[in-house]
Amino acid sequence: MFNVTRLLDVAADDHDRVLAAIRAAAEHSGALRWIVEPTESGSRNGGDVLTHLRFADQEHWQAAESRLARALDDPAITRINGASYPGDPTCGGSPGTVYRTLLLRVQPGTDPATVARFEAELASMTHYVATIRAWQLSRVIEPVGATAWTHVFEQEFTGVAGLMGPYLMHPIHWAVVDRWFDPESTDMIVRDRVCHSFCTVDRSVLHPSR
Repeated sequence: MFNVTRLLDVAADDHDRVLAAIRAAAEHSGALRWIVEPTESGSRNGGDVLTHLRFADQEHWQAAESRLARALDDPAITRINGASYPGDPTCGGSPGTVYRTLLLRVQPGTDPATVARFEAELASMTHYVATIRAWQLSRVIEPVGATAWTHVFEQEFTGVAGLMGPYLMHPIHWAVVDRWFDPESTDMIVRDRVCHSFCTVDRSVLHPSR
């Protein structure tokens, strides 16, 4: 699979119009799955509209890219953070109702073994947090925005409470994973501001586009 995520900052007066335009572009993109939803309160650097599309492969995305680019070329969209990346989700249990994505940048020059350990510890959270219903940790091949994102960590949760409580407050988060992001830790390798963005998903849009 090939995935495309775009986090859009949108002028308030044009929010609904832009949301409708991006949804129309996503619906006719040929994506196997798409999410275009307003972000929830609690997102950090996550934009106003979260857009996520999943294609069969990179070639299908390249065929659809110009359609989405036209929708994104709107003066009401004041900033875009995002990434394009390969990968397949790991699913478990019933589908989630909240989709969350984390864009991050590992410091250039970090030892590959350290990056691998960081990735393993980040992914290990999914074994401890029961509210996660699906997840995917991917390396970025095309970052979008002012930051050269290197990784995307995305999940589906049972609900907002399942993200804000059992996930963000879990000991595995604070005792193990957080040190990679903590400027007071000698293990810190994520030095830039992250994008933590999430939205409630309408299961009816998680189908092959017509």
